Amino acid sequence: MANLWKPEIFQGRGKKRDYFEGWYFKSIDKEEKTAYSIIPGISLPRDPKKSHAFIMLLDAKNHKMYYFNYKKSDFWADKSQFEIKIHKNIFSLKNIHLDIDDGENKIKADLNFSNIIPWPVKLLSPGVMGWYAFVPKMECYHGVLSFNHCIHGYLDINDNKISFNEGKGYIEKDWGTSMPSSWIWMQTNHFENDGISLFGSVAKIPWLKNYFTGYIFGLLYNGKIHRFTKYNGTKICKLIVNDDVIEIKLENKEEILEINAKRTEGVDLPAPSFGEMTSKVNESLNSKIHVKFYIKKDKDIIFSGTGRNAGLEFVGDINELLRGFVK
Repeated sequence: MANLWKPEIFQGRGKKRDYFEGWYFKSIDKEEKTAYSIIPGISLPRDPKKSHAFIMLLDAKNHKMYYFNYKKSDFWADKSQFEIKIHKNIFSLKNIHLDIDDGENKIKADLNFSNIIPWPVKLLSPGVMGWYAFVPKMECYHGVLSFNHCIHGYLDINDNKISFNEGKGYIEKDWGTSMPSSWIWMQTNHFENDGISLFGSVAKIPWLKNYFTGYIFGLLYNGKIHRFTKYNGTKICKLIVNDDVIEIKLENKEEILEINAKRTEGVDLPAPSFGEMTSKVNESLNSKIHVKFYIKKDKDIIFSGTGRNAGLEFVGDINELLRGFVK
């Protein structure tokens, strides 16, 4: 139970089947020439023979994905803080150390993180899930571990060494049984002005033999995270999805957030279904997201800008999400 207030640490202790947990590290170099997602995790499907730990690497600029499969016994997690090890590879909120050699690819990395900015954890709202974090047996739980942080270090893939000194990063995670059947996800922290970051998600949430559409958006601006979530009374006034654009308008009691995201070609990544990595999600790190943030009362614009190197996903059925607003 105490782990609820530490969403970053491993939540799956004691789980044996129908379970997954994965951490998502997005890293962009200073010149914005390279964009990588590094995703360590564990997959515990119904068939114990298929249980395994994994490390995924998405090379967004070259549209290439690497998937490294490890034995379940190669996975280790600290009980009190976020530190996991998969074979020779180490992951924490402070750094990533990679030492991978599968006979075909050799990957080494030392990436160090500073100035981590997480979604605040409070007594009655332990992270980005809000009070939903207390609901048992939800299909999927989520955590935002760093809206924005600095990177120093390198990533070396098959003797191609890439410097990430003065780069930017973002960290989140998911855990549970399966990813939703329909969802939208977006994230960017590369705006013209430094220190601004956007995260957002809209998803089908199974609930008491039915479902509803949940949503969580956070805009980091001037050192404050402005929250637009279902559990704080925010309403989605517009949701449009087509082949080229995702448009969303959110209103809480005092503020309005308008989003226009340009969809680009992505890469298919494995995703969990009942703990097994058999689903697919197409993710781009080359999208652009235009954001307009203003006061509801007098329409004064606080911020307007376009985020680059944006992560963007849409999976499933937009009509399913739209129906979920009235359930």
